[in-house]
Amino acid sequence: MELKQSLRLFGGEDHLHQLVEAGAAELGVTALAWAPTSLAALACARLGIRDGFAGPLSKVLDPLPFECIDAVNAHGATLARLGCRTLADVRKLPRGGISRRFDSQLLLALDQAYGLRPEGYPWVTLPEIFSAKLELPGRVDTAPGLMFGARRLLVQMGGWLAARHCGVTAFTLHWCHDVMRSRDAGDGGEITVRTAQPTQNVDHLYRLLTENLAKVTLNAPASDLVLSATEVTAIVEDSLSLLPDARATGEALDLVLERIEARLGKKRVLRPVLTEDTRMEWMNRWQPMNAKRPTTKVRQVPGPQPTWILKTPLKLDVKDERPLYQGPLQLLLGPERVEGGWWHRVKETEGGGQRSLNVARDYWVALSQHAGALWIFQQRLPKDETASWYLHGLFA
Repeated sequence: MELKQSLRLFGGEDHLHQLVEAGAAELGVTALAWAPTSLAALACARLGIRDGFAGPLSKVLDPLPFECIDAVNAHGATLARLGCRTLADVRKLPRGGISRRFDSQLLLALDQAYGLRPEGYPWVTLPEIFSAKLELPGRVDTAPGLMFGARRLLVQMGGWLAARHCGVTAFTLHWCHDVMRSRDAGDGGEITVRTAQPTQNVDHLYRLLTENLAKVTLNAPASDLVLSATEVTAIVEDSLSLLPDARATGEALDLVLERIEARLGKKRVLRPVLTEDTRMEWMNRWQPMNAKRPTTKVRQVPGPQPTWILKTPLKLDVKDERPLYQGPLQLLLGPERVEGGWWHRVKETEGGGQRSLNVARDYWVALSQHAGALWIFQQRLPKDETASWYLHGLFA
């Protein structure tokens, strides 16, 4: 990593070192070193030397064995017969003889390590899809125990998403069973986690995966993990202002609801969705959090709508042709005629037949002296039949 041009941006050398060390530890990196050149830093890291700036670069590298640089170690057998043990011994050999006897990469690597020639590396090309594998340090017998390795894979996926300016809406964690498993256990298992919105938030994905794995039982000890981003979409990043903005406190509602859904199940956390229907009972339906929402906008029904409706309309008593509910009701507004639903059919609980949910009603806004404003309707029946009154909703 070339960090020199980023020191001021990240608050100085010490703070930037801390950030790099924390991120490297999260990815499982065990050796870290700093030096003026990348090959020098790699050589120091392989030998456990953290500070390559402790002295002049030549004095830091000269005592190191030549095995710490790959291009030099490729000719290790020949160099050992020549009496070379360290990088300083290799540098003392005549350059003309080295260029004739060995390939050009040996001198190039030495010069780049000592800062005598510029270093150049090809650009990293990100794959079109993300799939990373991790071998666990030991056999894991419980599903929650997989989170140690899954965390590293999630951090890798977060970096891949950030570089591609994308967010994940579904990812799959697959675990491979140990080779000593029983035949009935199978090769492994997997779990797919979905989010309501595209996200790059590794901490949120980690919590969701933890909640889902808590309900999984492994059929055999696991030895390897594979994490794949199965559904990825472009993410719209917020444009930040140069002026300080008011910071939001707490956690976003969608993130909290997703964690509750992962813990309680999809059928326990539902959201209302409006539908194109004039019948009060079917103006909205409940669907899971992560279900796809309709793209068309629902037209607003004209006229007053109650704040709360009863699951089953309550039949009202009638006195002198006036409906009663905690006393006589005064009709304020209406009638609003609602008719339709002949296409809506459901199965009968007995007999296996079907019945239509067609309704023909006249709705009114009525006033009760004790209950306040009510939403009532009268069924439309043939003239020779008496229509009944029902209470269907209440106004706040």
